[in-house]
Amino acid sequence: MHPTLMDYLQMRGYQAQDYDQVMDLWMATGLGGRNRGDDRQIIEHSLELGGRLIVVEDTREQQIVGTSWMTFDGRRIHLHHIGVLPEYRNLGLGKWLTRESLRFAQSKGYQIKLEVREDNTHAIELYKKMGFNRLGDYDIYIVRDVNDLKL
Repeated sequence: MHPTLMDYLQMRGYQAQDYDQVMDLWMATGLGGRNRGDDRQIIEHSLELGGRLIVVEDTREQQIVGTSWMTFDGRRIHLHHIGVLPEYRNLGLGKWLTRESLRFAQSKGYQIKLEVREDNTHAIELYKKMGFNRLGDYDIYIVRDVNDLKL
């Protein structure tokens, strides 16, 4: 039997040397990046606080092809940046990453919350199938740079 692409994909925890590839993936998929405050220190601090960043690596190419980042605020786990490079989509990696993220939250015993763009219907359907319910009574607001606050 010949190996398939899936035979070369490995899910594992984030390592410091993954940072540049993770940033490239987040920028390529529109999930985040340095411009949104997702820098090395923030990622590593979130891990120290009880979060987790899962990566999927194509071991043939030594390339990060998918991520799922969970942060912990002491009350619930926030699921961020589930993303897969376009050339690796439709292989079930998003579902694989989501399922592993939910296992992490379940092992910790905390609620899990995520945000998803309204136009990402494929992801929304996946999340619904996995038990997420829409919090329909909230709008989301953010200040990315606290220096811009009007005090």
